[in-house]
Amino acid sequence: MASVTLEKLNKVFGHTHIIKDVDLKVADGEFVVFVGPSGCGKSTLLRLIAGLESITDGDLKIADGVVNDLPPRERGVGMVFQSYALYPHMSVYENMAFGLKLAKMANETVDDRVMATARILQLEELLHRKPKELSGGQRQRVAMGRAMAREPRILLFDEPLSNLDASLRVQMRNEIARLHHRLGSTMIYVTHDQVEAMTLADKIVVLRDGRIEQVGSPQTLYQQPATRFVAGFIGSPTMNFMPAELVNSDGEGCRVKAPGLGELALPQDASGETRGADLTLGVRPEHLRLAEAQGENAFEIVNVEYLGNEVYVYLEPKAGDTLLIHRSEAPSRWDIGQRVALVPDLEHVHLFDVEDRALGLAKRRQAA
Repeated sequence: MASVTLEKLNKVFGHTHIIKDVDLKVADGEFVVFVGPSGCGKSTLLRLIAGLESITDGDLKIADGVVNDLPPRERGVGMVFQSYALYPHMSVYENMAFGLKLAKMANETVDDRVMATARILQLEELLHRKPKELSGGQRQRVAMGRAMAREPRILLFDEPLSNLDASLRVQMRNEIARLHHRLGSTMIYVTHDQVEAMTLADKIVVLRDGRIEQVGSPQTLYQQPATRFVAGFIGSPTMNFMPAELVNSDGEGCRVKAPGLGELALPQDASGETRGADLTLGVRPEHLRLAEAQGENAFEIVNVEYLGNEVYVYLEPKAGDTLLIHRSEAPSRWDIGQRVALVPDLEHVHLFDVEDRALGLAKRRQAA
């Protein structure tokens, strides 16, 4: 096992700056997930760590040594790709042993490592099979086993579950989480699926346009997003956003006015904003309550989705073009066409300034 440290890491392809001054510390034995939309640079960052791409500028350290110029085989990393990339003419055993034999290890050592890895991944009964005889989840476990058999200091995963169906993704998420718990290895995992990030990570790194937007535990990113981008990306369904106008702020909280919600007293410190400033109010679907209402401030229900144990109610916004979402336990008494009032839980409302940065809680709230 080993730590990974990125110091002002940059990657430029031609005239395109992909990775921009990334600073990050991955602790020994930590499970870190890189998450973000397509094109944000998460896979490129992983390939820089693996040594599959050269670093334009900055330093990459594994343990305490700079590895910028080391080839992949000397970095002590194992990588699991999105595609299984198994040799179809080889058995499971042969696929897992191939890299070890290339390294000219003794046959006894190869056999010991393959069998030990097969036991961990519950592949012992499949060692004689060819990839075509395996399910998608079994093939992904073989791909993981091939990387693990080399006993790398760090395991890297590049969207390993994206080719699997929904139920198999849930199963493989559990298997990867259990694997990390058993091995205690340093793992870095790339995904665009924030559900994978929330369920697997000790620490999530949210990337946007080649820069780190926020780093923190799943709970921190969900409950205390630093920017509107993070607030909208983490969480499913996404956070509701509404325009708001600052009425006043006294350093112990603020009052804002939002279309359809009226005037709200919030615990955020908006003392750095001028009266009348345009803000964005954010509230998660589970922190909205519905009440029967009529009149111009009522919101119209445009769709109701029943998901078995919970219900999503979609409402026409008063401003903006994105539907608002209310989430509650099933059953629901609401139906399409009804007009309702929205009552947000003020303790869980988020405020963002014109630069989409979150406004922190007022001092009196922090002290409490």
